[in-house]
Amino acid sequence: MAQIKVKQVKSSIKRISNQKLVLASLGLRGIGKEVTHEATPSILGMIDKVKHLVTVTEV
Repeated sequence: MAQIKVKQVKSSIKRISNQKLVLASLGLRGIGKEVTHEATPSILGMIDKVKHLVTVTEV
């Protein structure tokens, strides 16, 4: 699987709880934080739920 880097670019304040939980499960805890994950279907599905809050690049 390919590696992807996920960076949070917008705040989770005033977002619904599901989106906050997805950000936490991805390991993102604030604006500017980056994490690296495998591009599995479950990770890509979580990213799709919060695509307006994050940017994704391939490593």
